[in-house]
Amino acid sequence: MSEANEFAAVTKAFSGLGVDENLFISSLGRWNRYQRESYRVSTPGFFNEDERQFQRWSDHHILQLRQEFLRLKDAVVLYTMHPWERDARLFKEALLLKIPQQDVLIETACTRSSEDLLGARKAYHSLFEHSIEEDIAHHIKAHERKLLVALVSTYRYEGPKVNDDLAKSEAKVFVNALKDAKKKNLIEDEEIVRILSIRSKLHLKAICSHYKEMTGNFLDEDLDGDLILKQVVQCLCSPQTYFSKILISSLSLDVEESAKDSVTRVIVTRADENDMKLIKEEFQSKYGSTLAAKIQEVANGSYRDFLLTIIAKSD
Repeated sequence: MSEANEFAAVTKAFSGLGVDENLFISSLGRWNRYQRESYRVSTPGFFNEDERQFQRWSDHHILQLRQEFLRLKDAVVLYTMHPWERDARLFKEALLLKIPQQDVLIETACTRSSEDLLGARKAYHSLFEHSIEEDIAHHIKAHERKLLVALVSTYRYEGPKVNDDLAKSEAKVFVNALKDAKKKNLIEDEEIVRILSIRSKLHLKAICSHYKEMTGNFLDEDLDGDLILKQVVQCLCSPQTYFSKILISSLSLDVEESAKDSVTRVIVTRADENDMKLIKEEFQSKYGSTLAAKIQEVANGSYRDFLLTIIAKSD
Protein backbone atom coordinates (compact mmCIF):
# COMPACT_ATOMS: atom_id res chain seq x y z
CA MET A 1 0.00 0.00 0.00
CA SER A 2 1.34 3.44 -0.90
CA GLU A 3 1.97 5.95 1.89
CA ALA A 4 -0.90 8.15 0.69
CA ASN A 5 -3.31 5.21 0.68
CA GLU A 6 -2.09 4.08 4.07
CA PHE A 7 -2.62 7.59 5.47
CA ALA A 8 -6.15 7.60 4.05
CA ALA A 9 -6.88 4.19 5.57
CA VAL A 10 -5.66 5.28 9.02
CA THR A 11 -7.74 8.47 8.79
CA LYS A 12 -10.81 6.33 8.04
CA ALA A 13 -9.91 4.08 10.98
CA PHE A 14 -9.98 7.19 13.21
CA SER A 15 -13.34 8.30 11.80
CA GLY A 16 -16.93 7.06 12.00
CA LEU A 17 -18.47 4.90 14.71
CA GLY A 18 -15.88 2.95 16.66
CA VAL A 19 -12.26 2.58 15.57
CA ASP A 20 -10.41 0.00 13.46
CA GLU A 21 -8.04 -1.48 16.02
CA ASN A 22 -6.45 -3.97 13.61
CA LEU A 23 -5.41 -1.23 11.19
CA PHE A 24 -3.76 0.70 14.01
CA ILE A 25 -1.69 -2.40 14.76
CA SER A 26 -0.83 -3.31 11.16
CA SER A 27 -0.12 0.22 9.89
CA LEU A 28 0.20 2.88 12.58
CA GLY A 29 2.21 0.61 14.85
CA ARG A 30 4.92 0.20 12.14
CA TRP A 31 5.38 3.92 11.40
CA ASN A 32 8.56 5.61 12.55
CA ARG A 33 8.60 9.16 13.92
CA TYR A 34 9.05 10.72 10.47
CA GLN A 35 6.08 8.85 9.02
CA ARG A 36 3.95 9.89 11.99
CA GLU A 37 5.04 13.51 11.50
CA SER A 38 4.22 13.29 7.81
CA TYR A 39 0.78 11.94 8.71
CA ARG A 40 0.15 14.81 11.14
CA VAL A 41 1.18 17.41 8.56
CA SER A 42 -1.03 15.84 5.87
CA THR A 43 -4.13 15.55 8.08
CA PRO A 44 -5.20 19.11 8.97
CA GLY A 45 -8.67 17.90 9.89
CA PHE A 46 -7.16 16.24 12.96
CA PHE A 47 -4.04 18.34 13.59
CA ASN A 48 -3.39 22.08 13.67
CA GLU A 49 -0.02 23.78 13.30
CA ASP A 50 0.77 25.34 16.67
CA GLU A 51 2.44 28.74 16.88
CA ARG A 52 5.40 27.02 18.56
CA GLN A 53 5.94 24.91 15.46
CA PHE A 54 4.50 21.49 16.20
CA GLN A 55 1.41 19.69 14.96
CA ARG A 56 -1.16 19.84 17.71
CA TRP A 57 -3.98 17.31 17.83
CA SER A 58 -7.39 19.00 18.04
CA ASP A 59 -8.75 18.81 21.61
CA HIS A 60 -12.22 18.14 20.22
CA HIS A 61 -10.96 15.19 18.20
CA ILE A 62 -9.04 13.71 21.15
CA LEU A 63 -12.25 13.76 23.20
CA GLN A 64 -14.18 12.27 20.30
CA LEU A 65 -11.62 9.47 19.86
CA ARG A 66 -11.75 8.58 23.53
CA GLN A 67 -15.50 8.13 23.13
CA GLU A 68 -15.05 6.04 19.99
CA PHE A 69 -12.55 3.71 21.70
CA LEU A 70 -15.16 3.19 24.44
CA ARG A 71 -18.00 2.47 22.01
CA LEU A 72 -17.35 -1.28 21.79
CA LYS A 73 -17.00 -1.55 25.57
CA ASP A 74 -20.31 0.21 26.12
CA ALA A 75 -22.06 -2.03 23.58
CA VAL A 76 -20.68 -5.21 25.14
CA VAL A 77 -21.60 -4.13 28.67
CA LEU A 78 -25.17 -3.19 27.67
CA TYR A 79 -25.60 -6.39 25.67
CA THR A 80 -24.46 -8.54 28.59
CA MET A 81 -26.68 -6.84 31.20
CA HIS A 82 -30.00 -8.28 32.32
CA PRO A 83 -32.65 -6.38 30.29
CA TRP A 84 -34.23 -5.01 33.47
CA GLU A 85 -30.95 -3.53 34.70
CA ARG A 86 -30.10 -2.25 31.23
CA ASP A 87 -33.39 -0.38 30.90
CA ALA A 88 -33.20 0.97 34.45
CA ARG A 89 -29.76 2.41 33.68
CA LEU A 90 -31.00 3.86 30.38
CA PHE A 91 -33.79 5.61 32.27
CA LYS A 92 -31.33 6.98 34.83
CA GLU A 93 -28.77 8.19 32.28
CA ALA A 94 -31.50 9.92 30.28
CA LEU A 95 -32.70 11.77 33.39
CA LEU A 96 -29.27 12.86 34.63
CA LEU A 97 -28.41 14.94 31.57
CA LYS A 98 -28.68 18.72 31.83
CA ILE A 99 -31.59 18.48 29.40
CA PRO A 100 -33.23 15.07 30.04
CA GLN A 101 -33.49 12.82 26.99
CA GLN A 102 -37.25 12.50 26.88
CA ASP A 103 -37.03 10.50 23.64
CA VAL A 104 -35.10 7.74 25.45
CA LEU A 105 -37.65 7.71 28.28
CA ILE A 106 -40.52 7.37 25.79
CA GLU A 107 -38.73 4.78 23.66
CA THR A 108 -37.91 2.58 26.65
CA ALA A 109 -41.34 2.89 28.26
CA CYS A 110 -43.35 2.33 25.08
CA THR A 111 -41.46 -0.44 23.26
CA ARG A 112 -41.05 -2.89 26.14
CA SER A 113 -43.49 -5.58 27.19
CA SER A 114 -45.53 -4.93 30.33
CA GLU A 115 -43.47 -7.48 32.24
CA ASP A 116 -40.14 -6.03 31.15
CA LEU A 117 -41.22 -2.48 31.99
CA LEU A 118 -42.29 -3.65 35.44
CA GLY A 119 -38.94 -5.42 35.77
CA ALA A 120 -37.07 -2.24 34.85
CA ARG A 121 -38.97 -0.37 37.55
CA LYS A 122 -38.00 -3.05 40.10
CA ALA A 123 -34.36 -2.89 38.99
CA TYR A 124 -34.45 0.91 39.28
CA HIS A 125 -35.51 0.54 42.94
CA SER A 126 -32.59 -1.82 43.61
CA LEU A 127 -29.99 0.26 41.79
CA PHE A 128 -30.97 3.79 42.81
CA GLU A 129 -33.19 3.39 45.89
CA HIS A 130 -36.09 5.37 44.53
CA SER A 131 -38.64 5.00 41.80
CA ILE A 132 -38.48 6.05 38.16
CA GLU A 133 -41.70 7.96 38.72
CA GLU A 134 -40.12 10.02 41.51
CA ASP A 135 -37.09 10.88 39.39
CA ILE A 136 -39.13 11.84 36.34
CA ALA A 137 -41.30 14.10 38.50
CA HIS A 138 -38.15 15.65 39.98
CA HIS A 139 -36.20 16.21 36.74
CA ILE A 140 -39.00 17.10 34.33
CA LYS A 141 -41.05 20.17 35.15
CA ALA A 142 -42.79 20.82 31.82
CA HIS A 143 -46.27 19.78 30.67
CA GLU A 144 -45.08 16.36 29.51
CA ARG A 145 -44.26 15.22 33.07
CA LYS A 146 -47.74 13.77 33.64
CA LEU A 147 -47.62 11.77 30.40
CA LEU A 148 -44.11 10.43 31.06
CA VAL A 149 -44.96 9.33 34.60
CA ALA A 150 -48.06 7.59 33.28
CA LEU A 151 -46.13 5.80 30.52
CA VAL A 152 -43.51 4.32 32.85
CA SER A 153 -46.15 3.36 35.44
CA THR A 154 -48.49 1.41 33.18
CA TYR A 155 -48.99 -2.34 32.91
CA ARG A 156 -50.77 -2.79 29.59
CA TYR A 157 -53.07 -5.65 28.66
CA GLU A 158 -51.26 -7.79 26.06
CA GLY A 159 -54.02 -10.18 25.03
CA PRO A 160 -55.70 -10.36 21.62
CA LYS A 161 -59.07 -8.77 22.45
CA VAL A 162 -59.92 -5.27 21.25
CA ASN A 163 -63.19 -3.43 21.82
CA ASP A 164 -63.64 -2.00 18.34
CA ASP A 165 -66.50 0.33 19.28
CA LEU A 166 -64.41 1.81 22.06
CA ALA A 167 -61.42 2.17 19.73
CA LYS A 168 -63.60 4.05 17.24
CA SER A 169 -64.91 6.30 20.01
CA GLU A 170 -61.37 7.06 21.19
CA ALA A 171 -60.23 7.74 17.63
CA LYS A 172 -62.88 10.52 17.62
CA VAL A 173 -61.24 11.87 20.80
CA PHE A 174 -58.02 12.34 18.81
CA VAL A 175 -59.87 13.86 15.85
CA ASN A 176 -61.56 16.42 18.09
CA ALA A 177 -58.42 17.12 20.12
CA LEU A 178 -56.40 17.82 16.98
CA LYS A 179 -59.10 20.19 15.72
CA ASP A 180 -58.81 22.12 19.00
CA ALA A 181 -55.00 21.90 19.19
CA LYS A 182 -54.60 25.66 18.70
CA LYS A 183 -56.76 26.30 21.76
CA LYS A 184 -55.29 23.62 24.00
CA ASN A 185 -51.90 21.92 24.14
CA LEU A 186 -52.52 18.26 23.20
CA ILE A 187 -50.11 16.98 25.80
CA GLU A 188 -52.23 18.61 28.49
CA ASP A 189 -55.39 16.85 27.30
CA GLU A 190 -56.24 14.37 30.05
CA GLU A 191 -58.17 12.07 27.70
CA ILE A 192 -55.22 11.82 25.30
CA VAL A 193 -52.83 11.07 28.17
CA ARG A 194 -55.23 8.47 29.60
CA ILE A 195 -55.70 6.65 26.28
CA LEU A 196 -52.00 6.56 25.41
CA SER A 197 -50.94 5.41 28.87
CA ILE A 198 -53.45 2.62 29.59
CA ARG A 199 -54.67 1.06 26.35
CA SER A 200 -53.12 -2.07 24.90
CA LYS A 201 -50.91 -1.72 21.85
CA LEU A 202 -53.44 -3.63 19.72
CA HIS A 203 -56.18 -1.27 20.90
CA LEU A 204 -54.02 1.74 20.00
CA LYS A 205 -53.38 0.29 16.54
CA ALA A 206 -57.15 -0.01 16.12
CA ILE A 207 -57.50 3.65 17.12
CA CYS A 208 -54.93 4.60 14.46
CA SER A 209 -56.81 2.56 11.87
CA HIS A 210 -60.14 4.25 12.70
CA TYR A 211 -58.45 7.65 12.72
CA LYS A 212 -57.19 7.00 9.17
CA GLU A 213 -60.71 6.00 8.08
CA MET A 214 -62.18 9.18 9.61
CA THR A 215 -59.61 11.69 8.39
CA GLY A 216 -57.69 10.09 5.52
CA ASN A 217 -54.47 10.82 7.44
CA PHE A 218 -52.10 8.82 9.60
CA LEU A 219 -52.34 9.81 13.26
CA ASP A 220 -48.59 10.08 13.80
CA GLU A 221 -48.25 12.36 10.77
CA ASP A 222 -51.00 14.64 12.07
CA LEU A 223 -49.05 14.87 15.33
CA ASP A 224 -46.06 16.55 13.63
CA GLY A 225 -46.78 19.64 15.71
CA ASP A 226 -46.25 17.70 18.93
CA LEU A 227 -43.11 15.59 18.57
CA ILE A 228 -43.48 13.95 21.98
CA LEU A 229 -46.95 12.58 21.22
CA LYS A 230 -45.82 11.63 17.71
CA GLN A 231 -42.97 9.57 19.19
CA VAL A 232 -45.30 7.94 21.73
CA VAL A 233 -47.72 6.86 18.99
CA GLN A 234 -44.92 5.54 16.77
CA CYS A 235 -43.22 3.61 19.57
CA LEU A 236 -46.51 2.02 20.65
CA CYS A 237 -48.00 1.31 17.23
CA SER A 238 -45.13 0.96 14.74
CA PRO A 239 -41.81 0.61 16.58
CA GLN A 240 -40.05 -0.67 13.45
CA THR A 241 -40.78 2.66 11.73
CA TYR A 242 -39.54 4.63 14.72
CA PHE A 243 -36.35 2.58 15.15
CA SER A 244 -35.55 2.69 11.42
CA LYS A 245 -35.70 6.50 11.51
CA ILE A 246 -33.43 6.59 14.56
CA LEU A 247 -30.89 4.32 12.88
CA ILE A 248 -30.74 6.11 9.53
CA SER A 249 -30.28 9.48 11.24
CA SER A 250 -27.62 8.06 13.60
CA LEU A 251 -25.55 6.05 11.12
CA SER A 252 -23.74 9.09 9.80
CA LEU A 253 -20.32 10.66 10.31
CA ASP A 254 -21.59 14.17 11.06
CA VAL A 255 -24.11 13.69 13.87
CA GLU A 256 -23.96 14.62 17.55
CA GLU A 257 -22.58 12.18 20.10
CA SER A 258 -26.02 11.47 21.59
CA ALA A 259 -27.24 10.45 18.12
CA LYS A 260 -24.27 8.09 17.67
CA ASP A 261 -25.10 6.49 21.01
CA SER A 262 -28.55 5.67 19.64
CA VAL A 263 -27.03 3.07 17.30
CA THR A 264 -25.75 0.98 20.21
CA ARG A 265 -28.93 1.48 22.24
CA VAL A 266 -31.33 0.48 19.49
CA ILE A 267 -29.41 -2.53 18.19
CA VAL A 268 -28.51 -3.92 21.61
CA THR A 269 -31.97 -3.48 23.14
CA ARG A 270 -33.83 -4.90 20.13
CA ALA A 271 -31.40 -7.78 19.49
CA ASP A 272 -33.49 -10.48 21.15
CA GLU A 273 -36.91 -9.18 20.10
CA ASN A 274 -39.01 -9.86 17.01
CA ASP A 275 -38.59 -6.16 16.38
CA MET A 276 -35.12 -6.60 14.86
CA LYS A 277 -36.35 -8.57 11.83
CA LEU A 278 -39.10 -5.99 11.25
CA ILE A 279 -36.66 -3.10 11.74
CA LYS A 280 -34.30 -4.54 9.11
CA GLU A 281 -37.16 -5.05 6.65
CA GLU A 282 -38.50 -1.53 7.23
CA PHE A 283 -35.01 -0.03 6.95
CA GLN A 284 -34.35 -1.66 3.58
CA SER A 285 -37.81 -0.83 2.26
CA LYS A 286 -37.60 2.81 3.28
CA TYR A 287 -33.95 3.65 2.61
CA GLY A 288 -32.97 1.28 -0.20
CA SER A 289 -30.06 -0.25 1.71
CA THR A 290 -29.76 -3.07 4.17
CA LEU A 291 -29.03 -2.15 7.77
CA ALA A 292 -25.93 -4.37 7.60
CA ALA A 293 -24.61 -2.47 4.56
CA LYS A 294 -25.13 0.88 6.30
CA ILE A 295 -23.30 -0.31 9.42
CA GLN A 296 -20.49 -1.66 7.22
CA GLU A 297 -20.22 1.73 5.54
CA VAL A 298 -20.13 3.91 8.67
CA ALA A 299 -18.79 1.84 11.58
CA ASN A 300 -15.26 0.58 12.18
CA GLY A 301 -13.35 -2.35 13.61
CA SER A 302 -14.57 -4.61 16.36
CA TYR A 303 -17.53 -2.34 17.14
CA ARG A 304 -18.76 -2.76 13.55
CA ASP A 305 -18.24 -6.53 13.68
CA PHE A 306 -20.07 -6.79 17.01
CA LEU A 307 -23.12 -4.91 15.66
CA LEU A 308 -23.17 -7.01 12.48
CA THR A 309 -23.04 -10.21 14.53
CA ILE A 310 -25.96 -9.07 16.69
CA ILE A 311 -28.27 -8.11 13.84
CA ALA A 312 -27.44 -11.31 11.89
CA LYS A 313 -29.16 -13.36 14.59
CA SER A 314 -32.57 -12.36 13.22
CA ASP A 315 -31.81 -13.56 9.65
